[in-house]
Amino acid sequence: MAINLGGSGGGRRSRGLPAMAEINVTPFVDVALVLLIIFMITAHAMDSGIEIDVPKTRSVNTITKDIPVVVSINKAGELYLGKDPININNLVDEIHKRYPGQNAVYIKASAEATMDIGVNVMSVLGNAKFGINVVTQLDEGKR
Repeated sequence: MAINLGGSGGGRRSRGLPAMAEINVTPFVDVALVLLIIFMITAHAMDSGIEIDVPKTRSVNTITKDIPVVVSINKAGELYLGKDPININNLVDEIHKRYPGQNAVYIKASAEATMDIGVNVMSVLGNAKFGINVVTQLDEGKR
């Protein structure tokens, strides 16, 4: 790379014009716009990440006055009807026997329980025409 300092070397700037000392911002703006477009496209993908903490809500809409039927799932995936352990195959019959006339069931699952067992319980209860309610814990930090 050669530099002409205004001497008598005979370059383009030999007529006494000062050297241009401005920064060309066009490439910088082009790169910034490309990065902006990339972030806009990938922003929604960040929202659908793997880490989920679903069992927290801000409010509860209704309160029942009847004795609720509660099916609990612990972190090992074991089912309980009330406080008694129960097999998923006997769940519907046992609910009909213990709580005649009930048409709604509350499911309370541990946050560490796998989703597979929860979905299976919901499927069994849904096929038996029970209304399914999910018990969540109130998120104290977001009031």
